[in-house]
Parts: sequence; structure tokens; C-alpha cells
Amino acid sequence: MPYYDENILFRDTIQEIRGLEEFKKMTERLAERSKELKMAVLRVVMEDRTVFVEWEMTILFKKTRTSVIYGASRLSLNERGKIVEQRDYYDLWGDIFDNIPAFRKPYRKFMRKHFG
Repeated sequence: MPYYDENILFRDTIQEIRGLEEFKKMTERLAERSKELKMAVLRVVMEDRTVFVEWEMTILFKKTRTSVIYGASRLSLNERGKIVEQRDYYDLWGDIFDNIPAFRKPYRKFMRKHFG
């Protein structure tokens, strides 16, 4: 949390959160729902005050098998080097359903049919 500004704006596929306290609560909820949670940073590119991070998050929910979610984050830094905006990009349902045999094929078939 020391890298984040008090007024952080966080957005991802399912939520938008403003402020460091709400951001902390969101990360705590994710940790509480998980039996195990790991992040691997694969690449980092920085230009001016914008940082792009490619990552893999391995998550073991309490009642399911391990899922790997592949994603990237765009971080915007203020003049003090603190993160003031974070936008995460990932395919939450695709990455989770790929790890559940009963859902994998129907989900991918649905996506191809409706979205190309």
C-alpha cells in the first residue's frame, strides 16, 4: 500500500473503487475469499508517468480448484511517484471457466458464436 496515493482510482472488469481505504478493503476481501493467492509479474514497461505491468494471478478459491488469471495493469503515477490510477485488464470468466471442465467448452463456444 505504500506505493498508492490516498486518492487512488482503481478500475477493473467488475468494479470501480475510489480512495486508499476502499482499495485496501477490496484487496482484503479478495484475500479472505482465497485459500491461496499468488502474483507473478512478467513484464514492466514505463514511459513518463505511466507504467504497464503484465501479470499472472494464481488463485485457489476455498471451494474450487486453482485458477490462473492472466492480465495487465496500467498505472498512472503522480509527481511524487505514487499510483493515482490503476486500471486492470483481464478476462475473469474465461480464465476461471477454462479451469472448470464442465464450463470450458460451452463458454468458449458461446464466446466464438457471439463475439467472433
